[in-house]
Amino acid sequence: MAELRLGPLLRYVDGSAATVWVEASRPCAVRVRGADGAGGEARTFQVAGHHYALVPVTGLTPGTTTPYEVLLDGTGVWPLPDSPFPPSVIRTPAEGDTVRLAFGSCRWAAPPADEEDPVGPDALDTLAARIAADPDGERPDVLVLLGDQVYADETSKATRRWLAARRDLRDPPGAEVADYEEYTRLYYESWLDPEVRWLLSTVPSCMIFDDHDVVDDWNTSAAWLADMRATPWWRERLLSGLMSYWVHQHLGNLPPAELAADPLYAAVRETPDGTDLLRAFACRADADPASVRWSYRRDFGRVRLLMVDTRAARVLDEDARSMLHPGEARWLREQALDAPGSYDHLLIGTSLPWLLPHLVHDAEAWNAALCRGERGERWARFGENLRRRADLEHWAAFPSSFDALAALIAEAGSGERAPATVCVLSGDVHHAYVAEPTWPHGSGPGARVFQLTCSPVHNAIPPAIRLGFRFGWSGLARVLGRRFAGHGGCPTPPIDWRRTGGPWFGNQLMTLTLRGRSARLRLEQARGAARLQTVAESVLAP
Repeated sequence: MAELRLGPLLRYVDGSAATVWVEASRPCAVRVRGADGAGGEARTFQVAGHHYALVPVTGLTPGTTTPYEVLLDGTGVWPLPDSPFPPSVIRTPAEGDTVRLAFGSCRWAAPPADEEDPVGPDALDTLAARIAADPDGERPDVLVLLGDQVYADETSKATRRWLAARRDLRDPPGAEVADYEEYTRLYYESWLDPEVRWLLSTVPSCMIFDDHDVVDDWNTSAAWLADMRATPWWRERLLSGLMSYWVHQHLGNLPPAELAADPLYAAVRETPDGTDLLRAFACRADADPASVRWSYRRDFGRVRLLMVDTRAARVLDEDARSMLHPGEARWLREQALDAPGSYDHLLIGTSLPWLLPHLVHDAEAWNAALCRGERGERWARFGENLRRRADLEHWAAFPSSFDALAALIAEAGSGERAPATVCVLSGDVHHAYVAEPTWPHGSGPGARVFQLTCSPVHNAIPPAIRLGFRFGWSGLARVLGRRFAGHGGCPTPPIDWRRTGGPWFGNQLMTLTLRGRSARLRLEQARGAARLQTVAESVLAP
């Protein structure tokens, strides 16, 4: 009899349809059954000995809440027997509804319940506990996870024990994951957490990778990539990372219509074992990043979310360095400018912050100039070493891309049909803050523009990060940063910005509440196993 190994995850939801992702223990028919005839069915597909299904659910009614169950070959497997949680439901939006979007990044899997948590309570666990305690109360309409859903290079004690039973950890890559099977262990550890499992079954989610989903500082530079490709373990790690991301995260990001038109998805489902097809796809993605698009668009009524790949889509040539390759940049521009007036809020999800403390921004721009050879070969070698040691690879480290995003945001936020807000949603930097840019000489958009950064969901916050980022926003740090920029011959950025909230440190989530043209922001931190405490609230647009 087939058993439920992982899931269900409620992924895409609109007014009348949804998708539900599961992993089963063997090939089977997966059925999602809701009330009033809503539901759907799909056969599992196989990758590397694992059996998955993404079930399209139809027959839903806008503005309703539909409890659902999951059956494998006709046998009910969800809800779990004796579950302490309320039934999993699919809430479909109605036209004009308020949109609540919770977001964050950087989540280590919580340890088993009988072990002490070294980094404090998990914000997702506490969100789940709050929703479970009041199922009819306020909850996010979507959970946006902005990277580092799993840590391939920083495994837990339990995972290291599992790896040691499988292979000799004295061989590279040691206690890091090496192949597809080991990636599945990370997803089991993260998504079988009881609270998180239930939360992901009842709140739709959007996801995008960041570096630790593959390795710290993934695609920092051309020299970094050349060094990694020279190691004996890198290729298998990268291919396995892309394959497992496609299965566990990417498929669920896509609307049913896009899935139905996806030739790779169709081919994997039609073959008895899709491993070779998926591996060939990952090989193409590695050889030519422009051949694959991991970015995607989701519309929630009059709220447009563009989730942008800022890792695999990079151009690393120092003479043409760019956060996004030309095709990806065109896609972002087309989506941001599509049908002006059709949305009230534009959200750009990028794992890496666009606006950083001024000292950090100037240091990254200076470092990019050094690596480009502006101060000679010796400084270029120093710059490359510093770039890797200090993680200098955010938008500021790609100056032309930083400027291009500023110009795109100004264009999208201007004109009679401009949205009320343009918000850049980011994580990565293990703290939270709000920054607001201004354009010189009144050239900026009419929309309010914000950088909203929130991380970690559940991770360590070293004292050096606390001190560094607090100092980085200071006036003295800004003066110091301009000295760095002057040494590198870096031009003054086309915009200025100021911090208007934070920095906040802790395991935390931000929630945007969007109604009509109004926007409100709330930051909450995990204060215990079942409590999220509001730390800050602000009105972004009245």
